[in-house]
Amino acid sequence: MHKISFRLLGLLAAGFLASAPALAALPIQNWKQASGAQVYLVESKTIPMVDVRIEFDGGSRRDPATKSGLASVSAAMTSKGVRAAGNQPALDENQLGEAWADLGAGFGGDASEDRMSFSLRSLTDPKLLDQAVLLASRQLAEPSYPADVWARERDRISNAIKEADTRPGTVAAKAFNKAVFGTHPYGYEPTVESLAAIGVEDLRAFHAAHVMPCRAKVSVVGNVDRAQADTLVQRLLARLPQNGACPALPPVPEVSALAAPAVNAIPFQSAQAHVFIGQPGYKRSDPDYFPLLVGNYILGGSGLVSRLSDEVREKRGLAYSAYSYFAPGMHAGAFTLGLQTRPDQAAQAIKIARDVVADYVAKGPTAEEMKAAKDNLIGGFALRIDSNRKLLDNVAAIAWYGLPLNYLDTWTQQIEKVTLAEVRQAMARKLQPDRMVTVTVGAAPTTAAR
Repeated sequence: MHKISFRLLGLLAAGFLASAPALAALPIQNWKQASGAQVYLVESKTIPMVDVRIEFDGGSRRDPATKSGLASVSAAMTSKGVRAAGNQPALDENQLGEAWADLGAGFGGDASEDRMSFSLRSLTDPKLLDQAVLLASRQLAEPSYPADVWARERDRISNAIKEADTRPGTVAAKAFNKAVFGTHPYGYEPTVESLAAIGVEDLRAFHAAHVMPCRAKVSVVGNVDRAQADTLVQRLLARLPQNGACPALPPVPEVSALAAPAVNAIPFQSAQAHVFIGQPGYKRSDPDYFPLLVGNYILGGSGLVSRLSDEVREKRGLAYSAYSYFAPGMHAGAFTLGLQTRPDQAAQAIKIARDVVADYVAKGPTAEEMKAAKDNLIGGFALRIDSNRKLLDNVAAIAWYGLPLNYLDTWTQQIEKVTLAEVRQAMARKLQPDRMVTVTVGAAPTTAAR
């Protein structure tokens, strides 16, 4: 039993919902524990496993400006060892990894712009789950943050950054984020210098300030009932300091709108010019979420059948693909239009892409485009929740953004009721084609700026 592999867990997870009706309701239970932790549960008796996501307001938006990357490495370094506590001995990174392998389970942390997340996956055999929860609770609450391992990891990450910075796509993405977000934390990128400024005391302090039961939003999907899930979450958080009411975290400013267009053409010896065009978009709480989802699907989110792809790829052969997307979060994430093309075609491709966006914002979609977009989005909804992992992602988003508990049950209805006028008005409110930034890496400045 202890040698059950991650491969088996993956095969079991892939079967989630396979025997259930595609549009069956997915009841989400929600309650608050005495510690302040919010729990969200979807029971699934189909397979003997459970997935848990524990999230805290400790994403990179909380990074100090001079120590960008702190949230990410603070989360990742929890897997590099746990300190001795009570009657439990210390474990170094090798012993910790072997302990998880013996259980056929896994636990790890990472950080996005908004969230610090820790994920547990285990079979629900009582003996295995009991040991997995104990080990996860130690890793969550008692990371050792060994100085020698951090020095090694810092060098490894720094070398990876240096290597990535030799690629035109990385250079373009970083320049685009800086142009869109300015000094907002969403625009922070870890650098060799920022990592050098981070010591193990910073890792410990960041973890202590953000990883508290009273800040936790915990999503559980799997073969456990409410009572079992409640006990599981209590045990996962039990080794953390029980603070009661959490002290307020400092506010994070909103993303500023762009005041004027900007062009940044970066010379680079590359077979392809990498192009990004965009601006700040919208927050996840925006009431225009569904009209914008449908609207962008038509503009550039539907692959080879989008307007951008049709004009840039199909009609003119300027790029293999041209796409667009919104990335809403706690703050206004970026609207991004991207493509790659031959350097000598960059100016033409940029002009066509800009024209498509301007025309779409001015006129909106056609009735035929609306019908096709709705049909495809609704028809593909089942693929958004066809595994434990995907369902957990959705439940965690509901928990984090405070979405209605019936959000998944009503998703297709929300898409269906979006009107053509709502899409046109929402896109016009959010996009300003005359104030977007354009970043090109690999094309001559004189052509990219036209």
